[in-house]
Amino acid sequence: MGEWSFLSSLLDKVQSHSTGFGKVWMSILFLFRIFILVAGIDKIWGDEQSNMQCNIKTPGCVTVCYDHTFPLSHTRFWVLQILTVSTPTLIYLGHVLLVMRRENKMRKRLQLKSETNLMNKVPQYSDERGKVKLKGVLLVSYVLQLVFKTLFEVSFIVGQYYLYGFILMPNDITCSEKQKPCKGEVHCYISRPTEKTVFIIFMLVVAVFSVVLNIVEMLHLFFSRVGHRKRRGSGSAPQQVVNQSELSSARTGP
Repeated sequence: MGEWSFLSSLLDKVQSHSTGFGKVWMSILFLFRIFILVAGIDKIWGDEQSNMQCNIKTPGCVTVCYDHTFPLSHTRFWVLQILTVSTPTLIYLGHVLLVMRRENKMRKRLQLKSETNLMNKVPQYSDERGKVKLKGVLLVSYVLQLVFKTLFEVSFIVGQYYLYGFILMPNDITCSEKQKPCKGEVHCYISRPTEKTVFIIFMLVVAVFSVVLNIVEMLHLFFSRVGHRKRRGSGSAPQQVVNQSELSSARTGP
């Protein structure tokens, strides 16, 4: 778990700068991906090639047969998926830290100086407690990382299908003489196929749920933004009517 501690600490910082849906996504990433991968999957797979039993002892045949069937190990594929999907979130965290650092410097200048030209430059995206407001460029950055996370997730789901050609782990694999140096038809038997199938389905379901969660969060942000604009529009209309009535009454006079 030590090799994941640095990534976990970075992603943990993102939680304070995310929406409720983003916090749920982080929990899914930690509990149902990183923790499960470290705690169980790696031990179940282990060195899969050495655990395979084949009906031939030709040197090099087992290696070629395994490489032909599994170009990339499932565990390494999932590690690559976690790192790739987490990258947009880490980029967003870097943007947030950059904005907060800039606005903290701005607050210090405002405390030391009181020129009128500085009054136009006030912090917009964070407060004194370090709480970030999702608006403007930060909102665009947050939505972009959601879009890229969704695209990466879908790409890995499709890639898993095309890479392995199946969802269930087969009990045995067959290689022909086309995979040299194998001679004739070779049958190899995989250890714990049912247990591995359970984890394959589990990781696939988690990836699909992650995609759905990202889409729901994007829709939530979109409708929240639309509702906010409508409330601003409805709030400014009465004020405009009042101002016009005051102006007309001032013109008529007593």
